[in-house]
Formats: sequence, structure tokens, C-alpha cells
Amino acid sequence: MSGLLQDRVVVISGVGPGLGTTLARRCAEQGAHLVLAARSAARLDRVATTITDMGRRAVTVATDITVDSDVNELARSAVEAYGKVDALVNNAFMHPSMKPFGETTYAHIRDSVELTVLGALRTTQAFTPALAESKGSIVNLSSMVIRHSDPLYGPYKLAKSALLAMSQSLSSELGGRGIRVNSVAPGYIWGEILQEYFEDQARQSGVSVDAVYQAAAAQSDLKRLVTEDDVASAIVFLLSDLAAGITGQTLDVNCGEYKA
Repeated sequence: MSGLLQDRVVVISGVGPGLGTTLARRCAEQGAHLVLAARSAARLDRVATTITDMGRRAVTVATDITVDSDVNELARSAVEAYGKVDALVNNAFMHPSMKPFGETTYAHIRDSVELTVLGALRTTQAFTPALAESKGSIVNLSSMVIRHSDPLYGPYKLAKSALLAMSQSLSSELGGRGIRVNSVAPGYIWGEILQEYFEDQARQSGVSVDAVYQAAAAQSDLKRLVTEDDVASAIVFLLSDLAAGITGQTLDVNCGEYKA
């Protein structure tokens, strides 16, 4: 097997049923070995089996990235297993409140910032020594909410905007050590999680799921929503040598719905 990430070690946090799983598969297809992190050990084991069936290695570490000791153990386990780390993808996700600030609890906002921003900072700090040694790459998962001001996404935008600002600062801070830091900002990602949300919207509105999909897709230039594979392709690109001269940037993947 030969690919863009041949024999590189990629750490992915937030490996859930959606993008994290797809990204793990796509990295393996490009020749990478994986370190998979999430709170659910059972889910990690299922994804790891898929990766090993593809002929690549996968180490799983049950991790809550809001807990210092968990993150430190994740970094230790990754280096112990492979002797190096080449890339880190901060993919952990928390469902938006889907309410304006005035109707969102401070507890939810705090939890969102703790996971999205400080969780990514914890993993970045823990893996910085290994990434500096390998001249590696970090990709942080942002969102197209940074491009608009829909009141229902205010709390989510707060967290993702803080993550973006942190990513830009980390690019400047870590660039001298050879570490690239970039962001990917997807639009709606068509997959299991979004389909469930659209099904709920369809029930409430008395229309079909396809009608909800088409209404959302109509806002984009390509008249469709991005897939998990679309987003994974952008991440793989930024992790690879094809993006060796790119750092501190945000790659929008939204089928042309918003333009930076």
C-alpha cells in the first residue's frame, strides 16, 4: 500500500459514528497507522477492527479530552505503541444547543468551550513534543458557523470561533518547531447524525426528509451537502506533504454555501 500518509501515525480524537470513523478509514487507505481516541471504548474497538482488516495498525485509547490525565495517557500510549506521532486531528464534537444565547444555559456554554477549545488545547500540548520531532501537522475541526450569524448557532459559533483563533495563534507559536496547524470548516455533513436531525425536522414540518435536504442544499453552489468523505479528503490533504507549505489557514468545505 502506498499513499499520501504512508506509514505515518495519525491520532484522531472524537471517533464517533460519523466523521471520525470515516476519517480513520480514509487515513488507513492512504497508508497511515492510527491512534483512535473517544470516550466509548466499544466504538473504538469496532473502528479499530475495520482498520486492521485493511492491513494497517490501530491503537485505541478510551479518552475524555476534558481530563488532563486521560490526555496525557493518550499521548504516552501513542508514542509507546509507535515510537512517533506525525499528525493530530482534533475532531471531538458536542451537539449545539440550537437555541439563542438567551435560552442556552451557562453550563452548556462552559461544557462546549471545555470540550471544543480547551480539549483541543490539551491534546495539542500533550502531543507537541512528538509532533515537533516528526515535523508534524495538526488539523482542528471548525464549522461553517464561523461564516454566518444565525441566532440558533450563537453558542456553537462562540466555541468554534475561539477554536479558530487558538489555531491561528498555535500556528505562529509552533511553526518554529516545524509543526503546521490548520483548520477545516465543514458545512452540514450528510451522514447518520445529520440524517437523524433532518428526520426530526421533517416530522415537525410534515414534509419528507428529502424536502428538508433539498432546502438545505439549495443554499450551496453545488446544490448538495458535503459528505463525510468530502471533509475527510480535505483533512488528509492538509495532513499530507501536498500541504507542506500551508499553515495557519482554514479550508472551507461547504459546496460553495459560504465564501471566506
